[in-house]
Amino acid sequence: MIERIHLAILQEVERQGSMTAASATLCLTQPALSHAMKKLEQALGTDLWLREGRGLRLTQAGQYLLAVANRVLPQLELAEARMKQFAQGERGTLRIGMECSPCYQWLLKIVAPYLAAWPDVEVDVKQKFQFGGIGALFGYEIDLLVTPDPVFKPGLHFEPVFDYEQVLVVGHGHALAGRDFVEPTELASEVLLSYPVSPERLDIYQQFLVPAGILPRRHKEIENTDIMLQMVASGRGVAALPRWLVEEYAARMPVLPVRLGPQGIAKQIYLGAREADVQIDYLRAFVDMADVRAPASGLRS
Repeated sequence: MIERIHLAILQEVERQGSMTAASATLCLTQPALSHAMKKLEQALGTDLWLREGRGLRLTQAGQYLLAVANRVLPQLELAEARMKQFAQGERGTLRIGMECSPCYQWLLKIVAPYLAAWPDVEVDVKQKFQFGGIGALFGYEIDLLVTPDPVFKPGLHFEPVFDYEQVLVVGHGHALAGRDFVEPTELASEVLLSYPVSPERLDIYQQFLVPAGILPRRHKEIENTDIMLQMVASGRGVAALPRWLVEEYAARMPVLPVRLGPQGIAKQIYLGAREADVQIDYLRAFVDMADVRAPASGLRS
């Protein structure tokens, strides 16, 4: 009853805003598109759209079917691409999603040797999932997620591949510059700069400030690492970032790392994948190459 073309029409009408624009994208005539959806509405016994002036608004039934389309169509596209690859003896494309800006610089060091070792595999890095990659994994939009904050859910598997220390970043002229470590109370008067992630997922809050009952004077969100560190260098605030990243920037910018507490905050970069995909050879090989903690471990289901 519900066919793939129906889902594609729903998706395109929502994207394009009208039946006419959607028909051009789908290479259908507008009458053919309208007829197909009218027949579906009759078969289902419910309207999918309501007309509002010259536009269309999805009904509750239409919104539900659109959500189904957004889940199902990417999976069908992936399945077709994989079948084509199998038929042609190819391995395919490894789609990697980034859930953190600092991870991108780390990833670049892995991609080059991987491409040399796997010449028949394409690599596509998607940064648009910078702050919400779990949904992209479940939605089959990516195959691997690079994240320092895994969310363990049924159907997904995460493997730690790189250890690092989370540190406070301050400018050269800051009162905390040159200190061996800082205490939580010393950040109560500071402007804390961070990526646009909720405090519940920020280690400086959950592992450092909140246990001590401390909050910064102000919390400001910034998406771009370079802008964030420029603001730190100019005395506009402090930030918490990986030590290795701060040391790279410190070579060309007046910023310094300072340990968070006497023991510091130990962190890891994880690679996450769908459990059903962990044995794909080219995916597992990427994780093996990235895993500097135990090079032969790889993703295990």
